[in-house]
Amino acid sequence: MILRLLAAIFLVYAFGFLGFAVTLPSPAGKTQTDAVIVLTGGPGRIARGLEVIESGQAKEMFVSGVDPEVKPAEFAEQFEVSRRTMDCCVTLGFLAVDTRSNAGEVAQWMKEKEFTSARLVTTNWHMARAHSEVSSSLPAGTAIVKDAVVSHPDLATLFLEYNKLLASEVSQGLGLLDQDNDVTEDAAQEASEDTDAAASS
Repeated sequence: MILRLLAAIFLVYAFGFLGFAVTLPSPAGKTQTDAVIVLTGGPGRIARGLEVIESGQAKEMFVSGVDPEVKPAEFAEQFEVSRRTMDCCVTLGFLAVDTRSNAGEVAQWMKEKEFTSARLVTTNWHMARAHSEVSSSLPAGTAIVKDAVVSHPDLATLFLEYNKLLASEVSQGLGLLDQDNDVTEDAAQEASEDTDAAASS
């Protein structure tokens, strides 16, 4: 019985990995959004974000996970961004160190800007986890367009990222359970207080 259960789990895992590996997302088409969000960490990501800005498909660009030692002027020089574009349309985020903190940094910026739609730019093998983390950090109804930068990852990269994706999904699921428990406890506390107030009156 245990062997059958383990075999079933392995098959689900294996087919899940296969599906992940053969269905990597593609670049998005010409879709208008309030913002374009770029997560640092791979070649072509920032260039793609700038392309979106220059084509007028987004109002502003937020780059999450920039090295704190990088100055805006250095960023502009490295990626050949005009001063006008930097001043009007590019914001650098220096707080994030991983995908989870990318999501928090993005959510804070989106809230400050009151944007309700964004194009998410990252490498194709990273998109599933990035989209999951960012989407879960934003208010319900926020539209996120996946705009993947094409790459050709090796098997080891795909395997590692798939496991990170599974861990992320489990972590988010546990977080939702904690939130549900907090809501239940708050409701019970309020009901108790209402009962006490009624009894004392």
